[in-house]
Parts: sequence; C-alpha cells; structure tokens
Amino acid sequence: MGDRSWVKALSLLSQMGVTIVACILVGVFLGRFLDGVFGTTPWLTLVFSILGIAAAFKSIFDLASKE
Repeated sequence: MGDRSWVKALSLLSQMGVTIVACILVGVFLGRFLDGVFGTTPWLTLVFSILGIAAAFKSIFDLASKE
C-alpha cells in the first residue's frame, strides 16, 4: 500500500481539535446552566470555562503521551 503515517497524524490532529472544543464547550454550557439555576452570573461560567480549558490541556497531554 504506501506510507500511511500522514493518515495517522491527521487522525491524531483532528482528535486533538475535537477534544479541545468539546472540553471547553462542556465547561461553558455547564457553567451557564448553573449560573441560571443559582443566579451567580458570570462566576460559575468563568470557573467552569477555566476547568474546561484545564481538562482540554490534560486530555491533549494524555493523547500526546500515548503516541
């Protein structure tokens, strides 16, 4: 067949992108929801956004360490 290392690299890159977006969006939407429930706007959105960013970095680190 041929050298398929570029397919593997593209797969890893797209997996990293989806992971970053998913972690941050979950944090933002969870924070917004909880702000609506508790009336603490914008504090829980800010906290959960930061937690989402931290989770994204941890996930990317884990993916990079695995490869």
